[in-house]
Amino acid sequence: MAGLTTHILDTHGGLPAAGVAVSLRRIGPQGPQTLVQAVTNADGRTEAPLMAPDATRPGIYEIDFAIGAYFRERGVALPEPAFLDIVTVRFGLSDTTLHYHVPLLASPYGYTTYRGS
Repeated sequence: MAGLTTHILDTHGGLPAAGVAVSLRRIGPQGPQTLVQAVTNADGRTEAPLMAPDATRPGIYEIDFAIGAYFRERGVALPEPAFLDIVTVRFGLSDTTLHYHVPLLASPYGYTTYRGS
């Protein structure tokens, strides 16, 4: 299955990160264009793929993950300003026949991402 999906895990609390605002942008010659704004569900995933297979185009994209607000809403004591507030992951899609999965493992002070399956 082609397309683009994401998944967020809260490594501070050891659970999927529900309620995180996610925004997908395509970076083009005219500047960034917001394609999707969503919120993660109880499993830390968006209800629908960020891009359906037939909407996937080659290019440079960014996903913003609003993890500062997520941790504040869960009562995690954060400095002001938070060390990490919006985590932006920039990546390229080249082969639109493939499925791209961009997971985020996040805590208040660090994150990891990779190309998942």
